Amino acid sequence: MPAKILVVDDEESFRLIISQKFRKRIRKKDLQFIFASNGLRALEKLQSEPDIDIILTDITMPEMDGLTLLSTLSDIRHPTLKTVIISASSDLTLVRKAMNLGAFDFLTKPINLDDLEITINKTLNHVQQLKYALQQEHLIEAAQQLYESEKRLGKFLETLPVGVFVIDADGTPFYINQAAKNIFGKGIVAETTPEQIPQIYHIYLAGTEQFYPIEQQPIFKALKGENSTVDNMEIRQGEKIIPVEVSASPIFDDTGQLIYAIATFQDITERKKAEAERIQFTQQLELKNIELSKLNQSYSRFVPKQFFRFLGHESILDVSLGESVQKKMSILFSDIRAFTTLSESMTLAENFKFINNYLSRMEPFITANYGFIDKYIGDAIMALFGRCPDDAVQAALGMLSELNQYNIIRNKYQQSPITIGIGINTGSLMLGTVGGTNRMDTTVISDAVNLASRLQNLTKVYGASLIISQKTFIELKDYTKYSYRFLGQVKVKGKKDVVSLFELFDADPPEIIELKKQTKTLFEAGVISYYSQQMEEATQIFQEIINLNHQDKAAYFYLDLGKRE
Repeated sequence: MPAKILVVDDEESFRLIISQKFRKRIRKKDLQFIFASNGLRALEKLQSEPDIDIILTDITMPEMDGLTLLSTLSDIRHPTLKTVIISASSDLTLVRKAMNLGAFDFLTKPINLDDLEITINKTLNHVQQLKYALQQEHLIEAAQQLYESEKRLGKFLETLPVGVFVIDADGTPFYINQAAKNIFGKGIVAETTPEQIPQIYHIYLAGTEQFYPIEQQPIFKALKGENSTVDNMEIRQGEKIIPVEVSASPIFDDTGQLIYAIATFQDITERKKAEAERIQFTQQLELKNIELSKLNQSYSRFVPKQFFRFLGHESILDVSLGESVQKKMSILFSDIRAFTTLSESMTLAENFKFINNYLSRMEPFITANYGFIDKYIGDAIMALFGRCPDDAVQAALGMLSELNQYNIIRNKYQQSPITIGIGINTGSLMLGTVGGTNRMDTTVISDAVNLASRLQNLTKVYGASLIISQKTFIELKDYTKYSYRFLGQVKVKGKKDVVSLFELFDADPPEIIELKKQTKTLFEAGVISYYSQQMEEATQIFQEIINLNHQDKAAYFYLDLGKRE
């Protein structure tokens, strides 16, 4: 770049003289002259051209003279800018004043052009010396700052609780802190090539006898500009194995050139130990859970899991003697009719086989409808439904439908069909545990349970497959979707109240269902007549029903009662 000289003079002829004198150097771009007519214009030029090297200024000028300009320059921070004064006067006082204000040299008019060139060259040499000295000063200052920065960085890296390993752009080890020395058991090894690092520092792929592949090491990935982390690395010092987590990043200079790669080595011995213990604990816990699950499954075959859940527990192991809870539920009782006669025709082994075969067919319909079997009593089933009465009714109808299919199979083997009766009641009951120190059992206590059992017994009397109480009937979501009829009333044992009974006959043979639907209104009128003590009218009604449906056992029952009255 050419040296810049600002010429401040109000005489146009002086500009021409300068341009003519230095035309060759201007063409060679050795010098560049900038002109201003007075001090004010000179200050404007300095603001727009801050890299001016020399100011060549006259003293006498309009608006702002050379001495004022010189005094103003002292406020401008420009350590290498030098001023040469040109004066038409040989007054030494002015010259002295100019020098005191900071002028580097002076010339008198008329100008001797050779003297002018010598003065410019001398001043430029001085400016270049100042620039060089200033540059050296900046370099020394920068070096000192770099040294202090590296010193602080070194202290910081030494205090880190993790190992720090730095390699240069060629992959040669450059720096290692004390924590890393402790991990590797050594510091920088001179003349180590990148390929030798795994062998020299004993870096292995965890759990193997293989040196950690260079291309997979984070610090060498960092040389490619990548950030990465691994935790499958081991450092070995004799018999000692140190698992480490390594993270590495590239370091770039101001121009974006990669100069270093830095990696941190974290000793994760305790973490690996904790992970191993956690895995072992988890495996043991899983085994315990499997054992507990198997135990609960085994116990649930004797005590339904729903039972101890109603008590607020997930495991039978948590249930204590004497715990109880009050709950509104629907109770289902079912029983095989004439089972005693049936069992007498079978051996004991055949009895057990038959009962298990029968019960295994009935149970799925109870569980599928959100119920659970509280207990088996020989061939009888007692089941509980905690959600709604419809669940109990659907389970009962499913059981009766399955029984029809079972009888078809029995008929193929020349076995007599079996019939069952089901009673359902809804009410409040107590679920809990009873027993002693060495023997505990679950039980359900309530008048509602006793009534459900009685309804099941009444199915034999009325010749019905399914009888439900008025409480169950009323709480059905939509009783109109069932085939039903009012069956009568029964007095609760030990109570003054009477309970209305309803027969649901959806599981009867189709022809019986149709006949019961046809005679439903007539039958219910007969029942009302009976309870109104209008025996003659009731007898006529039930006789009429029998004439239409000679298989209606409930009609026979009321007809017989009427005749007795």
